[in-house]
Amino acid sequence: MKDLTNSSTARQNILNNAYAIEEIQKAVGVDGIVFDSQFRFLKTQIAAFFEVDERTIERYLEIYENELKVNGYEVLRGKRLKEFILACQKAGVSDIHVAHKTRNLGVFNFRAFLNLGMLLTESVKARTLRGIMLDIVIDTINKRTGGNTKYINQRDEDFILSYFKEESYRKEFTDAMRNYVAMGNAKYAIYTNKIYQSIFKEHATEYRQILKLSKNDNVRETMYSEVLDLISSYEFGLAKLIEERYNKLGRKLTSTELDNLFLAFEGLALWVPLIEKARRKMASRDLAFREVLHQRLEEYIGAVPAEDFERFLGEKSKELAERLEEARDVFKRLKERE
Repeated sequence: MKDLTNSSTARQNILNNAYAIEEIQKAVGVDGIVFDSQFRFLKTQIAAFFEVDERTIERYLEIYENELKVNGYEVLRGKRLKEFILACQKAGVSDIHVAHKTRNLGVFNFRAFLNLGMLLTESVKARTLRGIMLDIVIDTINKRTGGNTKYINQRDEDFILSYFKEESYRKEFTDAMRNYVAMGNAKYAIYTNKIYQSIFKEHATEYRQILKLSKNDNVRETMYSEVLDLISSYEFGLAKLIEERYNKLGRKLTSTELDNLFLAFEGLALWVPLIEKARRKMASRDLAFREVLHQRLEEYIGAVPAEDFERFLGEKSKELAERLEEARDVFKRLKERE
């Protein structure tokens, strides 16, 4: 089980998942003071819930203030403080110890409440809550994906076009390898693996093992659109360079010549930001959605933004079969251009 107390990325992945937060809120069932259409909790209420001293909460606020503020902790002042005190009075809340002369007041929303619960090591209730949260996150993702996260990448509306276009660029690459490189059929797998290793540091067999794919699974059908787009760029760009070198030499390239060409090609500075982006997307999403760790890409792992949870789990995300039907005309037009 993930140790949320030690991983800011794991904490943020939960807090950015609005669907999981909704289910956690139902399961926890705590009520706060309604303010700005959200439940708000005071330090005294938080301390009481987690059965710790208020000074413990203050210590965590000092250490993790920035993280907690990102996730909804707010210090109310001036007009907002007056409005909050008025909301407390209207709700008949009389035991929150807010003095009228108070000039600032820290309040937690539900996300910040959960955030603190992920951090507290002194509270038994916080430890129990962390286990509940992790179970709910897994259940939520499984329910919204029909229990099949292997192809969660296909719930992205950009996947279909990226996948189809990649097939065209793949053909450019394999045609160039066939026509202009003096090697046997092993060349296709060898240089495909070189492309994979250049982009995400894994060859096809490693990738299959990490995602636990069967021999019948198509590797590229599990890849995110951004990764497919970068593979397409590699394949198309390399195909054109191979063709140019063939025309210059007047003969097919040897394996050594192709190795040197590939080395220079992958070393181009233009790839750096694109590769870093693809690695971040792949490593971060696979850990959050598939619970898969790409060890070679561990340094690129970060929190998945809230918009990605909407992108892959939201109501607008659709199963591949549905989008294939909608994209039939697009496929037909692109196919006719080949």
